Amino acid sequence: MNEDKRPGRKISTGNIFRAIPSAIPEEITEAIVMSGAVKIERIVSRGQSSPDGFWYDAEDNEWVIVLKGKASLRMASQKEAVILQPGDYLFIPRHCRHRVEWTIPEEDTVWLAVHYPATEKK
Repeated sequence: MNEDKRPGRKISTGNIFRAIPSAIPEEITEAIVMSGAVKIERIVSRGQSSPDGFWYDAEDNEWVIVLKGKASLRMASQKEAVILQPGDYLFIPRHCRHRVEWTIPEEDTVWLAVHYPATEKK
């Protein structure tokens, strides 16, 4: 097999469910891939939620999927929270204020989040 030795062509492997500490006093956020303006990260929650009164308001779009566990997200523009279970994903457009209402404390909630810039047609 030929090895690709061009810069930026390193192959890496991992497992999204490994290396999760037994105690998680705060949500864990780890970048898995960063390339240009795109960031893919693993998020691990165990009972964490957004602080009271706090809303995320990101500059970039975000696509998130729950791979394990369960969580509730609230969008400032909607009355009902969105419940996410394994396999459920959600697109959050930039500047869509949102918060994590809860994650289940009994097990890890493992998320995969993709952050990328909005492309606007002019």
